[in-house]
Amino acid sequence: MHIRDCTPADVPALVDLTIEVFRPLFTGSLLELRPEVTRHDHGRWEDDYRHEVPALLDPSQDRFVTLAEADGRVLGFVGWNVTGGTSGRLDMVAVRPTARRTGVARTLCTAVIDRLTARGVEVVHIGTGGDEFHAPARALYESLGFTALPTVDYARALSVANAGR
Repeated sequence: MHIRDCTPADVPALVDLTIEVFRPLFTGSLLELRPEVTRHDHGRWEDDYRHEVPALLDPSQDRFVTLAEADGRVLGFVGWNVTGGTSGRLDMVAVRPTARRTGVARTLCTAVIDRLTARGVEVVHIGTGGDEFHAPARALYESLGFTALPTVDYARALSVANAGR
């Protein structure tokens, strides 16, 4: 496995990988949770990723992507950024399903944390879901020393009849 910086030429493969990785979330567990909210917020999730993933890479705005590859194939990536000089965020972690539980995510996150440390970052954040799909991610982040902070995001679908109130 080789860890390297992403180039613009890598972005289409990262978009495809992201859609592959998160398909079970948007067509399964998340849809089952609150279907009306999920359809509203994520009804075009594939198109959303086609716009979101390329935006992860913008070095002029301190936005970077580090990827892992083997045999010329991307195994996974971490999008990350620096804000205010001393704060960092891991924006997205995605690992190909066939490469999970092989140390790819841990190696990528560790490499990015090392990069953030070298840049003088003092605190790094990462967000993830509280559902079963994201359980492996939560376990990884906790094993890397991240602490879950008590945040809550509420959602409520409003009927069309109530929309004008």
